[in-house]
Order: sequence, then C-alpha cells, then structure tokens
Amino acid sequence: MSDIAVKKFNSILPSERRNSCIKKGTMKVMLDPPNDENLHTIQSVSRSNGSIASKVSCGGLSGHFEAPADPIAQEIEYIPSEDLTPIGDVEKSLLTLLHRLDSKEWLTVLEALNHVRQLSIFNASEMVDILNAVVSLVIKAMKNPRSALCKTAIMTSADLLKAYSDQLLETFDPLLLQLLLKASQDKKFVCEEAERALFGMTTWITPNPLLQKLEPYVTHRNPRVRAKAAICVSKSVSRLGVHGIKDYGLEPLIQLAAAQVNDQLPEAREAARKLVFELHGAYKQITPSNEEPDVNATLYQPDGWEQYCASILAPTAAHAILRITCNGSSISPS
Repeated sequence: MSDIAVKKFNSILPSERRNSCIKKGTMKVMLDPPNDENLHTIQSVSRSNGSIASKVSCGGLSGHFEAPADPIAQEIEYIPSEDLTPIGDVEKSLLTLLHRLDSKEWLTVLEALNHVRQLSIFNASEMVDILNAVVSLVIKAMKNPRSALCKTAIMTSADLLKAYSDQLLETFDPLLLQLLLKASQDKKFVCEEAERALFGMTTWITPNPLLQKLEPYVTHRNPRVRAKAAICVSKSVSRLGVHGIKDYGLEPLIQLAAAQVNDQLPEAREAARKLVFELHGAYKQITPSNEEPDVNATLYQPDGWEQYCASILAPTAAHAILRITCNGSSISPS
C-alpha cells in the first residue's frame, strides 16, 4: 500500500474502516454478535479448497473466521402449536431427545425443543417416562440468554402444560418461577410469550393446586412477578365457582386479594379488584348446609360482609377491600 493510501486509510474513522475492509468478491464480515431477534447470520465468503476463510485487520480490529463451504443464513421460525405436525420416527427421536436437549449447540437444543412440542401434542403418552427430565431441560433452556432459545422453550412449556396439566405438578415449582420471571422482563417478545403460557396455564391446571403454587408469588419482592401472579390467581379463582371457593376457603382467598389491592403496579391492583368482586359475589351465595351446621354461619350472611372482612384482615386491609365493594365499581370479574 502506497504512503498516500496509508494516510488516506488512517484518516478514516474506525467505524468507517470496518466497512472499507471488505475485499472484492466477499460478503461483509459481522464483527459484532448476531441479533437474536432477527437471527440472520451473515459470514464473509472467500472460497478456497472447499472452505471459507477471511482474515480482516482494520485499525486494530482483527479476526479470523472459518466456516463450511456454503454461506450460512439462520432464521428461526416460531411455529404455532396448531401448525406443528407429527414426528416421523417417534422412537428414534425419543432415544436421543434428552441428549439433544442438553447439547452445547443451541441449534440442536432448539430442534429438540420443537420435537418435545410435537411429541407432547401427538405422542404425549410416549414421553411420560422421561417427562420430569424433559421439563428440567426445558427450564434450563428458558434460562439461556439467547432470546430465540428462551422463547422456544417457553412455547414448549406451554405445550407441555396443555398436554400433561396436573401431571406436571411434581416438577411444577421451578417451571412456574421461570414463567413468572420471563413474563416480568423487559424483552417484549419473550415477555408476551411467557404471559400467554401463564394465562393458558390457568385453564389447563386444576385451580386448587395451582392456587397453592401461586400463593407465595403474590407477595414476591419483584413487583412485576407479584402482578403476574395476581392475574393468574384471579383467573384461577374465576374457575372455582361458588362451591369451589367455599371448598378452598374464602378467608385465604380474601387475604390474597388484600395483599394486592394497594400494590404499586396498576395491573396487580386491577387483578385484586376483580378477585374481590368474585369473592364478594361468592360470599353472598354461600349458605351453611342444613345437614351440617357451620359454626361460622353468621360470617356467610350477606349483611355480615363488613364484619367478616374485619374479623380476618388487618384494619387497613379490611378498609381497602370494603372500599372496593361499597363503592360499587364498574369493574366486573373476568
């Protein structure tokens, strides 16, 4: 390179030098890591003896890239559950499934996650024997910082919850925690997918055990986690019905609502208000059985709502609950 060319090159800003270092006949080298949300990988191509190699040195930035003979373009398609098709060789897929889910190659894990989705939809009984191990590895993938892998793992968890419902309760706690955390993060497309899984969960899991699992998260230190948990509680209680609410216990449910009515996040307060209306409506319909008199029967009389709340809640909490029901807000239970 001539002295004039060297001086001209050195006068270029570093950010411009990157683009000026592309040799004729090659594609641009991506020195920065690929964007997970677009997931397009572009590599420089300089064919020689069946391989691709390109060496770049620009203003202190240098690197050596090697890849297969063909250019690589990776695009991740997030397939809706209804568009999935059965796996051709179920037995072969199951034999290697756990190994592939635990692979260090993220694309291998991604493919295995989609196989889990297909198996849970079309061959659920075939995967029962390794279900606990599969769930553990799906949770591991959800923790992966690569967004595409995380989102696919969340979609997989939703298909598992729908297919196996209460069968997952044994390994449910860490799965629930991850879904709540992912639904509370800032990355929108991951957050929305986790919300869909959580809200679907409230229709797939029996309300009673689900409410017991959700209870600790209503008072979680993370306000977003509290809000998502409160919404799930409200949706689950709406499935209980009057008799289900009575069987579960009106008192613990009112206490759950009271914990959220003054929360800092609007969505938590909104969920708590809906829950209060649901419980107040159930309270007015609950009457003691003639065959088995209830020692607390007076608590279930419609005109005893104020006394009932005062008897089970702290004064400030009782006041917050009564303010909602007495004001006759237009918010109705969902």
